[in-house]
Amino acid sequence: MRKLGTIDLEILHLAVKENGTFNENNLENSDLKRLGVGKILDSLGSLKDRKFISLNSDGSFSITPVAREILWGNIPIWAKILRLLQIKSCNLEQIIDILRLSEGKILSEIEKLRQNQLVLMSPQRQEEKIIKVYEILPEGIEEIDKTETDGFDRIKFGEIKPEIEILSLIDEVTKDIQDSQIELEKKTKIVEKLLKLKTKLNI
Repeated sequence: MRKLGTIDLEILHLAVKENGTFNENNLENSDLKRLGVGKILDSLGSLKDRKFISLNSDGSFSITPVAREILWGNIPIWAKILRLLQIKSCNLEQIIDILRLSEGKILSEIEKLRQNQLVLMSPQRQEEKIIKVYEILPEGIEEIDKTETDGFDRIKFGEIKPEIEILSLIDEVTKDIQDSQIELEKKTKIVEKLLKLKTKLNI
């Protein structure tokens, strides 16, 4: 896959939201206006040079089939998620918004990726809320890079071992506790119990 930057992603996402074609007004009414005219023009020029967008006779731009195939084409959902996270870490809401897929479909695939240790979920505090942010792991990068030569059908996710799944859940609960607003003493006791549980399970 030809790599996209975060600004490239924003512009192509805008194009997809606008049914494939966007103009100056769409850019002005989007978050991209924060970049300034010069930076936007540079990014548009770069995307046009790489054949990711085309310039129309009325001055508008359209996303090309080549660009659409990267995240919005006929490829498996797990591959779309890995490709997106290769560009930037995202929370669930961002993944749903950018990929234009239902929450159910995303959650199912991202859980499979997480359990296969291709993606990491980290709880982060944003505006007094705990947000789950997903990022790609080195194994995930290796797996998605393989699709360039092996295709998508040849890549099979290994069966999840129950102990790995339990370990993952314990780690997730531990992170949730550590990021919560529970009193420090109570928090420490709960985390200690979780660590004891991991030891008892011999994992």
